[in-house]
Amino acid sequence: MPVGVVDAAAKGVRLERHAAGAAVLLRRASGAKQLVSASSHLLFRATVLATLALVVLFAVHYPSLLSRSFSLSAAPSSGSSSAPRSRSSHRSLLGSGASYGGAAWEREVRRSATPRRDGGLSVLVTGAAGFVGAHCSLALRGRGDGVLGLDNFNSYYDPALKRARQRLLASRGVVVLDADINDAALLERLFAAAPFTHVLHLAAQAGVRYAMQAPQTYVASNVAGLVNLFEVAAKHADPQPAIVWASSSSVYGLNTDAPFSEEHRTDRPASLYAATKKAGEAIAHAYNHIYGLSITGLRFFTVYGPWGRPDMAYFSFARSIVAGEPITLFRTADGADARRDFTYIDDVVKGCLGALDTAGKSTGSKSGKKRGPAPLRVYNLGNTSPVPVTRMVAILEKLLGKKANKRVVTMPSNGDVPFTHANVTHAARDFGYRPATSLEAGLRHFVDWFVQYYKLDIKGSNVLAGKTTKRKSMAMSAAS
Repeated sequence: MPVGVVDAAAKGVRLERHAAGAAVLLRRASGAKQLVSASSHLLFRATVLATLALVVLFAVHYPSLLSRSFSLSAAPSSGSSSAPRSRSSHRSLLGSGASYGGAAWEREVRRSATPRRDGGLSVLVTGAAGFVGAHCSLALRGRGDGVLGLDNFNSYYDPALKRARQRLLASRGVVVLDADINDAALLERLFAAAPFTHVLHLAAQAGVRYAMQAPQTYVASNVAGLVNLFEVAAKHADPQPAIVWASSSSVYGLNTDAPFSEEHRTDRPASLYAATKKAGEAIAHAYNHIYGLSITGLRFFTVYGPWGRPDMAYFSFARSIVAGEPITLFRTADGADARRDFTYIDDVVKGCLGALDTAGKSTGSKSGKKRGPAPLRVYNLGNTSPVPVTRMVAILEKLLGKKANKRVVTMPSNGDVPFTHANVTHAARDFGYRPATSLEAGLRHFVDWFVQYYKLDIKGSNVLAGKTTKRKSMAMSAAS
């Protein structure tokens, strides 16, 4: 055989060997890819299973955080703490089978919601452990209406004050459930358990400046929570209740026309809080138009009084004056004092009850059909007489018998407005709203409560009912 032929044959053999080796490598690589692919699928499935397992474990150990389940509130003994209940109490209650929806729960809900007078209302009050909510609940119960309260007891300000209000309501026979307005299942069960004629929706995230720190809480409560309540009332309540809810004078924003009228523009909010309340008014229009819900919005103007909110200026100033701490007062860029239309709580409560009494019926049904147009209203509830904040501080100084350490600065552009001034003509016409409490008289009532609640020993000259008197130490427990 010629040498060239032999060399070609040898090369062919080598090529065949290389090809065979390459085929083996390819098969191994393919097998490796399949193995990696299978491993990836297994890893993905394992991750999903692990995630589901974690969710299940979370739900078991923290049901109140996922489903907002809650227990019935009850007045504690005189020696019990006013601090919020621990999550373990929720778990033990749920574990005992006493979660909401049981027979005992429904009896308690119906008992609290049942009117005690002929023709009385049955009112679900959201934010019932809040400032305005607690006062309105007491007033409704006092005249014989049925009242069931709901509150999530968040920590925007000291929950101990909210618990104290809850205990006060419990002593008058009003149940306040520890729950959240975003819990649709809970709301559906409430409307199934009691035929509420009205809803007084006061639950909201309040505060102008805090919106810059926690904007999502305002959207969750003031927008999503409002939509959730409207959804359940429109589609699950039978019959549909009439709804009265808290808007805010903040919706007037950068409006400069005074006094503020319901006809004035409200499309220039100065804060996120104001924007969420304005959004609420637009949402109310949609649910009224589509589902026939009777909806009344109330624009509150700087409400103050006993059992108030510690984040409000009058309350925080009182605490700072007593403690000898400085207070900050705002002035506009041109040097004018900030002015507010301070409205005493008793006047606001009368306005809320008047709005409930004249709300008119909803016209929709669970089937989605409505019989015709339903009332859609909005009202200002103010005092109609703006007062410089410096005047409010001067009154507090006299009542507390101590001068304030004042620090005056230019008003920042963080949501505050230089003045508020309510026109209440429409509320006066439609349900007789007429504010009757002067700032001096209202702050006197607040200071009386403030001294008692915090058990302060304030001795000195104070202005009470136009006379100079000596204030004695008062010993009303904060837990009362």
